[in-house]
Amino acid sequence: MKLGELAALPLTYTEVGATAGPLPAGYHHVHESAVIGHGRRRFDEAAAAVMRWGMLRGAGVRVDATTEVAAVGSEVIVRLGPVRAPCRVVYVLDAPDHRGFAYGTLPGHAEIGEELFAVRYDAGDDAVYAEVTAFSRHGTWWSRLAGPVTALVQRIVSKRYVKAV
Repeated sequence: MKLGELAALPLTYTEVGATAGPLPAGYHHVHESAVIGHGRRRFDEAAAAVMRWGMLRGAGVRVDATTEVAAVGSEVIVRLGPVRAPCRVVYVLDAPDHRGFAYGTLPGHAEIGEELFAVRYDAGDDAVYAEVTAFSRHGTWWSRLAGPVTALVQRIVSKRYVKAV
């Protein structure tokens, strides 16, 4: 499946948008957060990078997307080594102190679930936080077989995402 052919595919899970609230049961959950600087200017720079796939690219993941800036409906194929992972942006955060996007998995992805990439500004201490929230479960026989390895890779890559911006 190629980029541009993904629009007709359904998402592989029903809990669309759940990274915005309580994460659903029956999935592995990921929460990563780190202070990446201070001040409104730093927040604006990081938010612009996130919306242009910067967390992914900065973590060493190849990104092919139908849009330069993440938008609802954007189709994305992310690649980590030989593994291709098709996704679709399901919502965008565009609040004054919280910006980012979440994408969900499409058929052909090794996992089933959703991942949120965001930055948040805390006016109380002037800190800027990079955040990744995800829920996932294995979607293929080989990801189940490689379960401990895929869980380790997800933890490592999630930490790289928050450091990438």
